[in-house]
Amino acid sequence: MAKDSSLKAVGWARSLPLTSSVKEARDWTREHLATLDWARTSPDVVDSVLLTVSELVTNAQVHARSTAQLILTWDEECLHVTVHDASPHLPEQRDPEADALGGRGLLLIDVLADDWYAYPCPRGKSVTACFQPPTPAGPEAVGGG
Repeated sequence: MAKDSSLKAVGWARSLPLTSSVKEARDWTREHLATLDWARTSPDVVDSVLLTVSELVTNAQVHARSTAQLILTWDEECLHVTVHDASPHLPEQRDPEADALGGRGLLLIDVLADDWYAYPCPRGKSVTACFQPPTPAGPEAVGGG
C-alpha cells in the first residue's frame, strides 16, 4: 500500500481594518491556536505567536497605515503567521536607542520565531514568521530517570 505523501494543512484568514484593535487579532489567533491544542502542549510558543501577531499587525496599521490581512497556516510542521499590508516597503530592523519607545518589533520577532521573512507582493508586502512546536519529551525525560 502506497503511503499518502500529500501535505495536510489548515489555514485561517482575517482582515483587520485600521479601526480594529491588535487585541482582536490576538484573541482571534488564540482561538485558532486552541484548535491545535497548543495552549496545553506549548504555552510558551502560544505566547510567542501572540506577541508576534501583535507586532506584525501593529506594523501594518501604524507604519503602512493599512488594513492588515492576518493569515495563519499550519502544515503539521510549522505554524506560518503572515500579515499582509498595502505598503510596498519591506520592513527593516533598526538599532533603536536604549531610551527609544519603539523600533524593537522585528528584533523581538527574530528572537521569538524559528524563522521569519518579508517579501514584496503585487499590492504591498507580506511578513511571515514561522513557529515549530517543541517536540514532545521522550519517555526517558519523564520522571527524571
